[in-house]
Order: sequence, then structure tokens, then C-alpha cells
Amino acid sequence: MGSSYERRVGMKKINLQEKLSLFDEHWTPKIIGELNGQYVKLAKIKGEFIWHKHDQEDELFMILKGSLVMELPGEKVVLNEGDIFIVPKGVDHRPIAEQETHLLLFEPVATAHTGDVRTDRTVDDQEWI
Repeated sequence: MGSSYERRVGMKKINLQEKLSLFDEHWTPKIIGELNGQYVKLAKIKGEFIWHKHDQEDELFMILKGSLVMELPGEKVVLNEGDIFIVPKGVDHRPIAEQETHLLLFEPVATAHTGDVRTDRTVDDQEWI
């Protein structure tokens, strides 16, 4: 069991590699924590996602493994391991990963998975792991 401090305040250590080993699906973020109205999520991505935006929320992407291209209107930003990129609210974007890429995401709890677009990839009830 955790330390007395962890037991007292309900805190626990989260190992990212352990959590990433619990799922294989792409484009289906998993929630691993919550702080200050934000979910902390892990995702595995591969291929192209859809163009979308979040009208009310900024979105933070941190590349844990692999790389991705973040397409923005008129621009492509290449992100590699250790890079962080913040997409401001209201900005259309589309992540693309040639190889499987692992992400850590920070998003407000109310953030819809596919923003202003509903597709077969939209996940309404994101899973806690």
C-alpha cells in the first residue's frame, strides 16, 4: 500500500509506461488524473486524425514516444519526443503520426474528444485507467 501521506490524502504515484501498457487502441485517450478542472490523459495515435477545433478549450500535447505532425491552417509543426505544443481554443488542427506515437494530454474536463466534429472516432465517455 502507499505511504501514510498517500493514504491520508488519496494520492498515488502514476507510472506512465504502466498505464500505456493497459491499452492498444489508437485515437482513444484514457484519463489518468484530474487537477484544477483538467483531465490528464494518455493516448496512442497512428495515422491521420480529423480536422477539428475546441471552441472553449486550449489543448496541450506532450510527445512521450514517437513524433507527430500537427497540421494547422497554412502550417505544419513537427513534434518529437519531449516536445510540448499547445493548440489555442478555436484553432483548427489535425494531428498526424506515421508511426505509433504516445501522448500526454492536458485538457479541461469539458473538452469533447473530436471538438466541434462528430465522427465514428468520437469517444463520448472517456475511460479512466
